[in-house]
Amino acid sequence: MATLNEYLAQKKIAAQQLHQQALANPQPRNYAARVRAAGRSGVREIRIRDFQIISDSPENFAGYSLGPASPEIQLGVLGSCMTHITLIQAAKLGISLESLEIEVHGQEHPLAGQEGYEDVPIYPHNIHYKIHITSDEEPERIQELHETVERVCPIYNLLLNPQTIAGEVVLTTASDPEGKAKTQGK
Repeated sequence: MATLNEYLAQKKIAAQQLHQQALANPQPRNYAARVRAAGRSGVREIRIRDFQIISDSPENFAGYSLGPASPEIQLGVLGSCMTHITLIQAAKLGISLESLEIEVHGQEHPLAGQEGYEDVPIYPHNIHYKIHITSDEEPERIQELHETVERVCPIYNLLLNPQTIAGEVVLTTASDPEGKAKTQGK
């Protein structure tokens, strides 16, 4: 059965090379995503680089269940990032991993923020993750790995720490799609 250990050797070399490149050119990475609501279905087409992810609502919320809803994607993003960072840190720390899987759970209340539910968060909350590791490492080494992952995982820390998000609206009227757009910002 294939294990992650061969991959971790490759990951360690790649992580070292990326670290050296970052030291030579310490510029922040920029990320971007574009999301379009498809006509008639309302399906959200998420474009990131050359990739597309479909987000949709379940049938009971005027969707077609063609993809996960945004809160589900967020939990998947957290799990994906934590998995990736666990692999990176295991490679850096020389920790052997036979297998790795992360489960992420959360909840969102359908009446959140409404009368009688004002104190219920309108965002996914009660988020909990469980890391399943198969390894012959000592428990102390796995604990060290876990603590390191929580300290350096970007998405985990994004969710833990309040963020400033700036937004604006660019309005183009349907009667004049080539006309002058009006922008409103915060």
